[in-house]
Amino acid sequence: MEQRLEAHINTWRRTCVFAIGITLALAPGLTWGLEIGTTPAMERRETISLADAALQALKHNLDISISRQTKESRQADITVEQAKFDPTLSVNGQFNRAVSPLNRPVLGFSQGPLNDIRIFDQRNHSVTLDATTNLPTGGNVDLNYSPARTNVSGAQACFGQPPTTPGCSGTSSSFLFNPAWTGGLALTLTQPLLRNAGFDVTKTFIRVAQNNAIVEEHVFRDRVLTVLALVEQTYWEVVFANENLKVAEAALKAAQELLATNRAKAKAGIMSIVDVLQAEAAVASRVEQVLVADKAIRDQEDQLRRLLNPAEEDLRQDLRLTPLDQPVVTLEPISLQEAIDKAIEQRPEIAQAMKNMETSDLNTKFAKNQILPTLSFQGTMGMAGLGKDYGDSVNRNFNGDYYNYGAGLVLSYPLGNRSAWSAYNKRQLEEKNAEASLMNVRQQIIVGVREAVRRVQTDFKRIETTRSARIMAEKQLQAEQERLKVGLSTTRFVLDFQRDLATAQGNELRATVDYNKSLSNLSRHKATTLDRYNLQLN
Repeated sequence: MEQRLEAHINTWRRTCVFAIGITLALAPGLTWGLEIGTTPAMERRETISLADAALQALKHNLDISISRQTKESRQADITVEQAKFDPTLSVNGQFNRAVSPLNRPVLGFSQGPLNDIRIFDQRNHSVTLDATTNLPTGGNVDLNYSPARTNVSGAQACFGQPPTTPGCSGTSSSFLFNPAWTGGLALTLTQPLLRNAGFDVTKTFIRVAQNNAIVEEHVFRDRVLTVLALVEQTYWEVVFANENLKVAEAALKAAQELLATNRAKAKAGIMSIVDVLQAEAAVASRVEQVLVADKAIRDQEDQLRRLLNPAEEDLRQDLRLTPLDQPVVTLEPISLQEAIDKAIEQRPEIAQAMKNMETSDLNTKFAKNQILPTLSFQGTMGMAGLGKDYGDSVNRNFNGDYYNYGAGLVLSYPLGNRSAWSAYNKRQLEEKNAEASLMNVRQQIIVGVREAVRRVQTDFKRIETTRSARIMAEKQLQAEQERLKVGLSTTRFVLDFQRDLATAQGNELRATVDYNKSLSNLSRHKATTLDRYNLQLN
């Protein structure tokens, strides 16, 4: 039995010696692995504060640029609706010639019975000037002026000629003027009295476009708040990653110091090889933790740089960001009801929902108006003139001797009018949905603020508890190290307490960063993030 036990002991010794040799052979590799995380010569380092990161994101973030352009396009929609009331001016010039065979006498041309087919050659030059505009009352005004010159080849003009002139006797049928200038001025008014009548109806789509523009402004503000909150969250993750690397490096340094001590003791014959192997295994494990922590820093730095939207060439380069701001660890006084009231007052989603409800009300009123019959007043008046030349025609046109006027009513109503009634019912449902959406948004905001406040309070309590746990871990490690010095403990216990201390330090760091992220989250829920940076959107 004793021989068998001695054989096992010899085997264990040879295994330990072999493991020590392998570990020592790999030791340079461990050192090389640590050098992986060192800063290459081509890397640039740049310090950045949270305020600078927020400003750069507002200036260059792509999401904000897209939202800003969309907001500006809504302003163009307002102009499009307002342009429907712009006057329209049109000019139409024509020349017409008609050469026709006469089959009967024509007053002012044939001068007697026809004995044969005669040619009636008439030339007409005309210009039409037309100005029209839509009225805010729903009506339409049209002003038309149309001077014209008419000439009949072969016809005699008798105006100003003595009666003895051939073809101009008292019984003659010659033209008074040839060529003759005529002018016509007409004003036409069409005004709806029921459907599409009134300022409220005609301004509906302008107000809808204005509301859409205001909604887009609030969408833009919401996007700005979201981007700022995301920048803050990512910035604190960069802070956590940097501090977590320090924790991992401190744990590695402690393991390396313990390994050096164990090797010296093993060489002096006062410690077993197993303790050396345990320390070496811990060093290898903590090298891995350092590498993972360094990768986490680079990942978070890339995420932050992406939010800042640098040029593509800058994004391709290796740039290390060093955060300047340190997380706060003091509790800010928070009133839940004040936070809820602030959120209800400032959250862009509330303003959006209210404007959407207002737009739904406008659309409902417009749809209700479309149910009415079409009853329109139409009135027209005009003046005419005739002269030997254009100036004479204008004088006679505007002296008021020749005029016309008229008025009437036009009524139409589709039987059943199902299209208008269906549209009205649809708008009523949309209005109810808009009201329900506003209530839903308010409820979501209230619940979100309550959760955000609780998160802030909980994370602050986590800081206190994790700090206490870290202090206890430090004391336990110190005590265990003293026990190891006097031979009352083992390397494994010391390594366990080192690991527990690193975990406690990481937990305290995570609680601190989470508390700062919770403060950012609460500001986002209250829509006061811009106030923290003294920024105002124009």
